[in-house]
Amino acid sequence: MLLLLNVIYVLIAIAMVALILMQRGAGAQAGSGFGGGASATVFGARGSANFLSKATKWLAIAFFAISLFMAWQATRKAAGPTGAAPSGVMAQVPAVPSAPAPATGNAAVPAAPTAPATTAPASTVPQAPATQQAVPAAPAASEQAPAAQSPEPAKPQPPAGG
Repeated sequence: MLLLLNVIYVLIAIAMVALILMQRGAGAQAGSGFGGGASATVFGARGSANFLSKATKWLAIAFFAISLFMAWQATRKAAGPTGAAPSGVMAQVPAVPSAPAPATGNAAVPAAPTAPATTAPASTVPQAPATQQAVPAAPAASEQAPAAQSPEPAKPQPPAGG
């Protein structure tokens, strides 16, 4: 039934567009290109305006009534009977259980997911060397020598008396 209602809905919309374009307006009279002038001879000079406006009015009423009915039908189907399992695309996606995040000091920052701990065989884990070499520390900022500043090149003097 809903498919038939959709077809009727589209046909009413197309008929409304055609009737609105055929009516004579105060402006550019776009309806004359679609036979608006020829319809005046069938219904008389005054009859076409009455017929077109009444037909447009009833088509508009039918259009809005079908719109409201289809919206009501869609919300009724979406809600479904109470207690029933949800239907649709989202009902087909399996729910993934999530573990609660451990409590931390800052509740505004979410905890990063942790990978499961795996243990590798001892033979594949690289070992640190037994002896450690001393690495010289970098000199402190106060101990560093200031960078040598080069004097500015001499600017040529303009000739006197010029």
